[in-house]
Amino acid sequence: MKTTFKFIVMIFLTTLLAGCWDITEPQRMYYINAVGVDYVDDEYEVYLQIINFGDVAKSVQPSSNAEPAEIGRAKGRTVEEAIYKLYRSSDQQIFWGHMRYIIFSESAMENERFIPVIDTFIRFRDTRYQIWMYCTKDPVHDVLLVSPILKNSLSSSKLSNPINPTEQETFVEPKNLREIVIGLNEPNHEVTVPYVSIRKDWQTDEENVEETYFSGVGILSKDGLKGFVKDNAARGNQWMHNYTNRGEITFKLRTDGKEELTVSIDKLQVKKIPVVNKEEVYFDVELKLRATVNGFKGKVSEKELKKQIIKEVKKEIRETYNEGLKLDVDIFRLSEVLYRDKVKVWKKLEKDGKIPLQENTIRKISIDVSQINPGRKTFSEIIKIKKSGSSE
Repeated sequence: MKTTFKFIVMIFLTTLLAGCWDITEPQRMYYINAVGVDYVDDEYEVYLQIINFGDVAKSVQPSSNAEPAEIGRAKGRTVEEAIYKLYRSSDQQIFWGHMRYIIFSESAMENERFIPVIDTFIRFRDTRYQIWMYCTKDPVHDVLLVSPILKNSLSSSKLSNPINPTEQETFVEPKNLREIVIGLNEPNHEVTVPYVSIRKDWQTDEENVEETYFSGVGILSKDGLKGFVKDNAARGNQWMHNYTNRGEITFKLRTDGKEELTVSIDKLQVKKIPVVNKEEVYFDVELKLRATVNGFKGKVSEKELKKQIIKEVKKEIRETYNEGLKLDVDIFRLSEVLYRDKVKVWKKLEKDGKIPLQENTIRKISIDVSQINPGRKTFSEIIKIKKSGSSE
């Protein structure tokens, strides 16, 4: 009798257990991969990139009979209003938990317009702080429609996963929402955002293929966009932070300018040391790096290579720093270095979190090339070129 009673009680209690009745089935949802934000005619223009997760589940390369993504677009006085307009035109529930990046147009970053956008996605419980952030001057809609090389899934594109391509070359440092918020809230209250453009560097047997390209950085402050540092002017940025995995420099090997050499740089370690001289502050930069020689013609000494590497890296750092000064930007975050190391000095000099910077504020750049790897055991060329008139 006791056993029967226990059984009845157990059956009754199971009816009180919560189930999954209110859970939406995965196939009945649309998955946001990216959001584009523009600002046109005093309104936010929001683009939602919805990807086909069936392709992601099957393989890295999606099926040819399905669209890899669709873009929804709506305008609103706020970002939320535009998103709610897109909800009305959606056939299924939209899921935000897989959102990977936000890309801003130039106008969407001006005059503090980006702040409510970042605030919206940070406060929303379904999104994460690890959402990557980019800026562009190209149409946001076009950037979101660019397919990865070989028509791979959009979830494996460089914008969705920037860590993977930066293992081979770290021209710009990827930034997520968490790093953007920290950078804007701490001295110097400016932060670099990767700048994306569209290029046609790849092609098939039928056409040139569009691909996204990291061209430089946009500089963002609490007041809005300060400007862009792009292409060669942005090269020095990669040598001033320890995130860089690998980069390259190309320079003239001979004084006659006939020989060009490309060297890979890795194992980078950088220190920015503030030096206080009465009421002025200077910075000494110490870099330690390793170099690998790729291909070259003729014979070259290790001493000559070190000299040229040091000269070129110094030049690129100075050029990028000076480009930042033109925009009134502390592009290397020297103000933060002083704030961390000598906060009393920083308090005396700072204005809105930033200290005054001059062209000579970076007083000295010391570079230690710890090792040069020739790829083989010698710095002489592999294929000997026979000179005219000689007999061998």
